[in-house]
Amino acid sequence: MGLDFSVVPGFFGSLLTGAGWTIAITVCAGILSFFGGIVFAVIALYGHWALRLPVRVFAFLFMGTPLLLQLFLIYFGLIQVGIDLPAFAAGVIGLGLHFAVYNSELIQASILAVDQGQYEGARTLGLSRGQTLRRIVIPQAVRAVIPPMGNNMIALLKDSALVSVIGVMELTLAAQQAISRTYRPFEFYLAAAFCYYIINLALEAVLRHLERRIAASR
Repeated sequence: MGLDFSVVPGFFGSLLTGAGWTIAITVCAGILSFFGGIVFAVIALYGHWALRLPVRVFAFLFMGTPLLLQLFLIYFGLIQVGIDLPAFAAGVIGLGLHFAVYNSELIQASILAVDQGQYEGARTLGLSRGQTLRRIVIPQAVRAVIPPMGNNMIALLKDSALVSVIGVMELTLAAQQAISRTYRPFEFYLAAAFCYYIINLALEAVLRHLERRIAASR
């Protein structure tokens, strides 16, 4: 039948809407994964054993099971225990928690790499352990892991396509709906890939700018 890209402009609106939802999911899940990673890291290293144990079990489960299964459990499973989450919220929570676990591993390693002299200096100034972590250790650790966490953000953007399976009208699902009406899979999947590529370029530019700002502040 050949290729016919003339059908794509008629669906620009739905593709752009899908791209907008993809960006929203990536940003919201990225924020959750960032702060969630810090919380998990601090609990895993310094929390009471009653908190450390659930966090370690949680991390083991999220690192050892597919993200798609986690999305299914959050969206379709929680409703059986009375928690009915909208698809967008379920997608953000699933992606956010999944990548928070991986960010936590990076942050833990970075916290442990902070010079012990920093802790000793903080103690001489009369700072508590909590104040030392909050004001001195964690800011240094987070600055050091921004580049690898940036890689996780790019992976999060790509994995955001999985939320289409729970009904979130993001870019991949928008392309699939256009295909169901036109029977032109190659054209619309290629258009979706182009949109993902542009979003990815923009994200990489933001991350590079952030890395330069952090490097300049040291």
